[in-house]
Amino acid sequence: MKQLDERLRSHYPQLSPQEQRIADFVFDHFDDLISYNSAELARLSGVSKATVSRLFKRLGYEKYKDMRDELRILRQSGMPLTDNRDAVQGNTLLARHYKQEMANLTQWVNSLDARHFSEVIQQLAQAKRVFIIGMRNAYPVALHLRQQLVQARSQVHILPQPGQTLAEELVDITPDDMVIVMAFRRRPRIIRPLMQQLQTAGIPLLALCEPQAQTVIALARWQLCTPLDSVSAFDSYSAAMSLVNLIANALLHEMLAQGRQRIHQIADLYQQFDELEHR
Repeated sequence: MKQLDERLRSHYPQLSPQEQRIADFVFDHFDDLISYNSAELARLSGVSKATVSRLFKRLGYEKYKDMRDELRILRQSGMPLTDNRDAVQGNTLLARHYKQEMANLTQWVNSLDARHFSEVIQQLAQAKRVFIIGMRNAYPVALHLRQQLVQARSQVHILPQPGQTLAEELVDITPDDMVIVMAFRRRPRIIRPLMQQLQTAGIPLLALCEPQAQTVIALARWQLCTPLDSVSAFDSYSAAMSLVNLIANALLHEMLAQGRQRIHQIADLYQQFDELEHR
């Protein structure tokens, strides 16, 4: 069955000028289309609601709602909403890479426990300090998580500092704090005894790891797992980065009043120091 964007392209030359206005708007706002009802789409396109209904019947939908339901089902299944078959068809490296990345994202999103995730965000909001530990390939993910969290709250730290050992840092961590361990595969040997020590000390501990890391999962109070599967020798961390983005956004919503004020203060300092380009 043809997807919506392909139907629009194939019918476009035969559409009336008013219907083409709708099609042009849809092409420009495809990712947001699911959130518009027919009246809103008509208003935003500058046409009548009847014209919207007529167009989607021409495209094979009995009602406008049927199109939105189709997009919603595709999105929930992890399938792309637009037709990318020219880019990802066949058995090319690009096609196999794309399919694996989509599978990774779909797997971790579908396995996420909402209650479990909510507990993680609440702990992130109330902890006195947050320490993020990431080594080897996990280090860039840890750095990115820290950079995102520090936009919404203070006292977010990366361990270990370059060239330093962990013991001096760990001795002062208390149950009022929270530790996030990036425990992805090819872990340094220290990760498991480190987590055992934190568990024994009663430190709130979150592990970010792949789903197969059962020995690591058992040591953490919370676990958020993302697959690292790739079509070649190197692991893919795109799903892990996507999870980091979700955590950061969820924390910002949890701490909206304080987080918004902090972001404004940071933006003022950006401007004062002229640190960032404005384009």
